[in-house]
Amino acid sequence: MLLKLENISKSFSGHQALKDVSIEIEQGEIFGLLGPNGAGKTTLIRIINQIIKQDSGNVLLNNNPITKKDIEKIGYLPEERGLYKKMTILDQAIYLAGLKGVHKKEAKNSLKYWLEKFELLPWANKKVEDLSKGMQQKIQFIVTVLHKPKLLILDEPFSGFDPVNTNLIKQEILNLKENGTTIIFSTHNMASVEEVCEKIALINKSEKIISGTVNDVRKSYGKNEFTVGFEGNLIAFTNSLWTNFELLDNKQQNGHTVARVKSTNGSGLNKLAESILPVVNIKFMEEKLPSMHDIFIQEVSGKSNQKSNI
Repeated sequence: MLLKLENISKSFSGHQALKDVSIEIEQGEIFGLLGPNGAGKTTLIRIINQIIKQDSGNVLLNNNPITKKDIEKIGYLPEERGLYKKMTILDQAIYLAGLKGVHKKEAKNSLKYWLEKFELLPWANKKVEDLSKGMQQKIQFIVTVLHKPKLLILDEPFSGFDPVNTNLIKQEILNLKENGTTIIFSTHNMASVEEVCEKIALINKSEKIISGTVNDVRKSYGKNEFTVGFEGNLIAFTNSLWTNFELLDNKQQNGHTVARVKSTNGSGLNKLAESILPVVNIKFMEEKLPSMHDIFIQEVSGKSNQKSNI
């Protein structure tokens, strides 16, 4: 276990920002920290970074209480970006890397690697204020990873990027993960969560209300509905469902039937396949699961207030 948050609580002037939040993050995984504005995500991130102190609870890094020295091993990209506009990219990167304990020569070599990768090398001696917003965002990402952090915290990392650069940053996040970096990924973009995160925790109104793997969370919100594409007689298909399933609707698509089926007793895909295989030729089958976007909206809108640990 790389990072463990135990029963973290924090209040500001009578406002409860976090209430008894516990999260465990494994080495080398991408962990999605989700929640609406004001839920407590940024407060939790600042506690991890030792910017502020929790009122109660523990932050453990490699099973030891986190220290100021440990912060050198963390890379933090805040949602509120902040670069020194009058400094050159080179001077700024060396200065910020030095704050993380990186020698000047090593910082230069690492900066060259990243500038080449992002096609920014000709701009190394330009001031930040001379760059476009998208270029500044890339530089912000670069200085966050320049010291090769073991733990990387990204708060809305795709903010300000067009689709092409969003995909570029997304790929670099995946590359860092493959090289052993542990990443906390805080975002409102639920499609990105499904693409890159292995586990998530959803915080709402200061409390953790959902946690688990993305796949398990989606399955837990499923409604036992399945989509089946098949060739064969629709009446025979319907009769084969018996009392385990019911046919909700169907349509013709590309020369075969696509049916939407609901389990009436909790039976799954295996039972469905067993029922219909004798009478139709199956083209495809899949369970219809809600997206993380749908789950986020459902929980945050207050339609469901159950806490769920998957």
